[in-house]
Amino acid sequence: VTVRGAAMAERLRQSAQAIKVIETEQAKRRTADMGEVLARTEGVGVRRGGGLGSSARFSLNGLSNDQIRFFLDGVPLDFAGFPFGIANVPVNLVDRVEIYRGVVPVRLGADALGGAVNLVTDQDVRGTHGAASYEIGSFDTHRLAATARHLHEPSGFLARVNGFLDYARNDYRVTVDVPDDDLVEHPARVYRFHDAYRAAGGGVELGFVNRPWARRLLLRAFLTAYDKEHQHKLGVMKVPYGEVTSGETTAGVTLRYEQPLGRGVALEAIGGYAYGRATFLDVSECTYDWYGHCNPGGKPGEDDTRPRDQVFWEHSGYGRLNLRYRPHPEHALQLSVSPMFVTRTGDERRQANPEGRDPLTADRELVNWVHGAEHQLNLLDDRVENVLFVKQYVQLLRSEESLQGLADRFRRRDRDTHRLGVGDGLRYRFSEWLYAKASYEWARRLPRPDEVFGDGALIRAKLDLSPETSHNGNLGVTIDAPGTAAGAWRLEANGYLRAAEDLIVLLGDGKISQYDNVFSARALGVEASARWTSPGEHVVLDGNVTYEDFRNTSEEGTFGRYAGQRMPNRPWLFANGSARVQLREVAAPRDELALTWDTRYVHGYFLGWERNGRRDDKARVPSQLLHSLALTYIARLAPRTLSFTVEAHNLTDEPAFDFYGVQRPGRAFFSKAMLEM
Repeated sequence: VTVRGAAMAERLRQSAQAIKVIETEQAKRRTADMGEVLARTEGVGVRRGGGLGSSARFSLNGLSNDQIRFFLDGVPLDFAGFPFGIANVPVNLVDRVEIYRGVVPVRLGADALGGAVNLVTDQDVRGTHGAASYEIGSFDTHRLAATARHLHEPSGFLARVNGFLDYARNDYRVTVDVPDDDLVEHPARVYRFHDAYRAAGGGVELGFVNRPWARRLLLRAFLTAYDKEHQHKLGVMKVPYGEVTSGETTAGVTLRYEQPLGRGVALEAIGGYAYGRATFLDVSECTYDWYGHCNPGGKPGEDDTRPRDQVFWEHSGYGRLNLRYRPHPEHALQLSVSPMFVTRTGDERRQANPEGRDPLTADRELVNWVHGAEHQLNLLDDRVENVLFVKQYVQLLRSEESLQGLADRFRRRDRDTHRLGVGDGLRYRFSEWLYAKASYEWARRLPRPDEVFGDGALIRAKLDLSPETSHNGNLGVTIDAPGTAAGAWRLEANGYLRAAEDLIVLLGDGKISQYDNVFSARALGVEASARWTSPGEHVVLDGNVTYEDFRNTSEEGTFGRYAGQRMPNRPWLFANGSARVQLREVAAPRDELALTWDTRYVHGYFLGWERNGRRDDKARVPSQLLHSLALTYIARLAPRTLSFTVEAHNLTDEPAFDFYGVQRPGRAFFSKAMLEM
């Protein structure tokens, strides 16, 4: 399985695609979550608002969140049973991660502005296999994950199951300002008391593989749910909450069919349906202090000036049809059609005006179509590979919108959007160990349902959002020398451009936020990575660094007066490093003992525009240097493999911040056991 997965990962790396591949074999035995694993990659940022289950902002080469599309085995993550975001997906359910940098292949059917991330599960279908892991650690953290599969070879019948269970109290200590009896604020060390996270889910996949009538015919059903307590307002650790909660339950099915049709033609079809029910509850009449004490008698609602007891229902459908034709070994054509629809409604059970119509009950429908055609060319004995593609984007929006000042009056809003996009990727191999890549895409992104319709709680609807547009370019060179006398070397350097218009940004007034279009912005960046593996694989050294210059280029409108300034509240210089020392046959044949040190540096950055106010008085997220240390023992007792890990995060207990004033966990200890068979 490892050999097959590694071979596929290397083929992707050496293709013309602008791709970074992360294999998770070692990460599965460690205690870092998916967000931490991704954040160790050059060009990638994952900013967290707290511990496990907290809100996260994913960025790739300057663009972030919904400007990046996320998939599980090529299926949008929302349709795969993970509504809580990519940072909290259990690592042990994923075999590798494919990160597409600004140029996204047609086969994904995505309207991504800045790239895409595809989480790939175990694709091997042979025999019987199972794995289970359990993690326990600081802040009452417990994480359980398990996968299993069985193939009945005479009939080709395949059964796969997976499941996970996560819980964390997240009661770590933070420094906050607490008023004394005279209402004078003083810094105090307190424990977070209302920040727990619970999540659970599972999936069952049944079908047939390697039959004359289907290479794969698989039906997957899933059910997941999570519940999250909120300690304070999103991105502002000032006023504590004691009873605000949110949650979501998602269920759905996905049908996948793959089959070669003969004469170089292959078909892949995927269809799925998902149902989601989300809640937001904020009805407390208490005012809480940072010690968890309730001061009763206040107005209902901690997060806003009114109480909210909201529920949302969402029905979503997704499909993708890929048809690939290879008339000649050096040529391949691919066509892709990918529709998606979303309908959403809701209910406010604590209406301010019970006699009027609840705005959340408005019917909202959104349909996206992404079509694409691609031509792949290989020349000069695979020395040259070129991929040229064109895409069409269509969005149909139907919604009822409440009239301003008249909450019980609605008007119908319809909007149709059509856009085109093009792109190309080129790889030239100078030798077996040296190759260069260049890629470009005129990318489009259609607003997501969450951006258009809001969440009904903290984010207001914005029905007239325009699609985003970006000119994305990459230029890079790779040295891959695996068999030298001095060990294995892999060196990469890449430069990138993201020139975006109508950029969608979440703006707010401290209480309610809303997505809106910023006229334009430009990111220029460079990134480099290096990996060395010693002869005998006893020592492995990894390092990468990213610098990006992301600036507002708007000459008019809301942000016109900030033209030329660096976009605020975004890291622009960060680096990662790791050192791994491993010994084999320490206590038994085929065992392994490994000690790993990880380091991450993030340079400080301003919360607001860099030219507003005096530099010394400006709010700033400080520079940070964080370390972790892990000790892993692996015992291979065929047909079983056991591993045990103990790990310390934030080893030096440095104050850690991803958002201004919102403290992340300090020093923490975790352990993890994993069984494979």
